[in-house]
Amino acid sequence: MKRVALTGATGFVGRSIHRALAAAGHEVVPVIRTGSGDRLAASAMPAILTDDLFAGDSGWWMDRLAGIDAIIHAAWYVEPGKYLDSDRNLDCVSGTLALARGARRAGVGHFIGIGTCMEYRLPSPALAIDSPLGPSTLYGASKLALFEMLGRYFGESETVFSWCRLFYLHGEGEHPARLVPYIRQQLARGETARLSAGTQLRDFLDVGAAGAMIARVIETGQPGAINVCSGQAVTIRQLAERIADESGRRDLLDFGTAAIHPADPASVVGICNATRPNGMPETHDESPVEAADQS
Repeated sequence: MKRVALTGATGFVGRSIHRALAAAGHEVVPVIRTGSGDRLAASAMPAILTDDLFAGDSGWWMDRLAGIDAIIHAAWYVEPGKYLDSDRNLDCVSGTLALARGARRAGVGHFIGIGTCMEYRLPSPALAIDSPLGPSTLYGASKLALFEMLGRYFGESETVFSWCRLFYLHGEGEHPARLVPYIRQQLARGETARLSAGTQLRDFLDVGAAGAMIARVIETGQPGAINVCSGQAVTIRQLAERIADESGRRDLLDFGTAAIHPADPASVVGICNATRPNGMPETHDESPVEAADQS
């Protein structure tokens, strides 16, 4: 088992990664804000505390990562409605570079970064890791820039570098402004859910499954880009209707009345290349709509 430092451990994705790491028997050292330890999802070693993890320099990180076998860097600025074009992405880039330099200097053997499907040239119904890259948002461009820089930086060292590209996650701990919680909230109130036309194809995956997939990279040691996705295409309309059918309230779905972000692509569906510790590929047996509806 490994001693794993985890940034973003109290966040939407980080909590699921933490649970999966702990279940696998790894010693987790969370990197969290001072006073946020009660939000951790599982048992942990004494935390690395900071008021702003993107403000630490490489020396600060080197000192705190001594004795760490691997790091999973799940922290980022992801405020719904703002993060795609926010200049805070630049702070995340510079802070991540300092973290990477500190990790290498501390002798950390494995660095796992969290990327995004938005690094690819979109739209596409079949995104493999060798598909053309071409982000259309500052968020996607920032992630891709890090993937390329860190790949070269760690390529000259003994540190294994893995990059987990997330697709469309949902589930426990999701921000209420995101799609699935918004629909559920409106239906529970008996109020109209105002949605786009819903024709966009998406690759939905429960955050718990995604967290487990990322945690297993510690065991597989799989290097390079890894698509963390279901590989199943579901329209946003299908997803919304499935949720509404639970209460028989399709009448509350109002399609075509919500604006679509200018960078929102018509199709984003991945091809999962992640492997399990036994060398077999990751698989998801649910039907596309069932997989999209789990939470």
